[in-house]
Amino acid sequence: MIDEVSKKIVQGETAVLVALIGSHQKSETVDEYIDELAFLAKTLGVETINVFTQKLEKPDKRSFVGKGKLEEIVAFVKAKDVDIVIFDDDLSPSQLRNLEKELEIKIYDRSLLILDIFLKRAQTAQAKTQVELARYQYLMPRLTRMWTHLERQRGGTGTRGGAGEKEIETDRRNIRNQITVLKEKLKKIEKQGVTQRKSRGNIVRVALVGYTNVGKSTLMRILTKADILAENKLFATVDATVRKVVINQVPFLLSDTVGFIRKLPHHLIESFKSTLDEIREADVLLHVVDVSHPAFEDHIKVVNETLRDIDVTDKPTILVYNKIDLYSPETDGLEEEVETDTLSQLKASHFSNGGAVFISATKKENMEEFRKKIFEKVEKKHFTIFPNYLRNEYY
Repeated sequence: MIDEVSKKIVQGETAVLVALIGSHQKSETVDEYIDELAFLAKTLGVETINVFTQKLEKPDKRSFVGKGKLEEIVAFVKAKDVDIVIFDDDLSPSQLRNLEKELEIKIYDRSLLILDIFLKRAQTAQAKTQVELARYQYLMPRLTRMWTHLERQRGGTGTRGGAGEKEIETDRRNIRNQITVLKEKLKKIEKQGVTQRKSRGNIVRVALVGYTNVGKSTLMRILTKADILAENKLFATVDATVRKVVINQVPFLLSDTVGFIRKLPHHLIESFKSTLDEIREADVLLHVVDVSHPAFEDHIKVVNETLRDIDVTDKPTILVYNKIDLYSPETDGLEEEVETDTLSQLKASHFSNGGAVFISATKKENMEEFRKKIFEKVEKKHFTIFPNYLRNEYY
């Protein structure tokens, strides 16, 4: 019954995107947000055919957008036979219910879109359980909207009482039971994870972190020489992957973790805390940045804020500016007062501190410098674990 209530995206469907613009937001920022939402949709095989924006300081309580804008969206959806409308912010249960009544098609908000991507990407038992738990927690307050959609499909009367209400209560009870079962299952999996991590206590641990789609998995594959998935898609990696690496006779464990993104659903952060323990318990962080992205500075802030949210601060960190082969001065995202004519000027700017390195993972540019910086951080920690360890110069 629960699976029937939750209507998922089907590859090949069409969508329109809806976003609000605050008075203090720059047009470039809004464009970047819309592009990211379209990329999220594309990751699930959905084609974006139009975008609707409206200048509002806060969402309309009833329908997110104003009455006139909603009428415009409804007219377009019906004229073009659109399958889904995707909103760039989370919708309340009442907004979802009202919007579905007006639009009569599937309504998605940003959180549900990301949850579906995670559900599709999850491979391990832990990740699947975490995403399933997050999705049920998301669906719980939204069952009324889900059910009214199905009731119209079945030719129901649309009344508040009767079989429809009973089915909703049954679904709520089933979801509560599923949440309880999943939480217990997750506890058992987490205990196994704690035991595994304890067994690694005598070896340095390094974790790749960063915004989604910045090249972490590509770097993981290069450093470990392992067959690890690396795609130009958001959230190509959901499960934490751990591999052993040796640089200059010094071993360490390297973890590839899920990429962060702005407005990451709260339920996902809560559910993925055990996976994020790979970051919490790491000795060194490799913060990977897509320097070719026009909003890379904002991405750095999002990652740092998320790290603070999961209580990860003050760890030795190397800023890894990736994709220098795609860097363009016109879209470097720097402030106007900073010279941006060449990449060398960017390196010489305030970004190029002692803990930063500029590379291209796909072109394998500056990889030796990258390995050297990792070695310096890892050897320092390795020396504290093994005081009698003989230090070697990097070669």
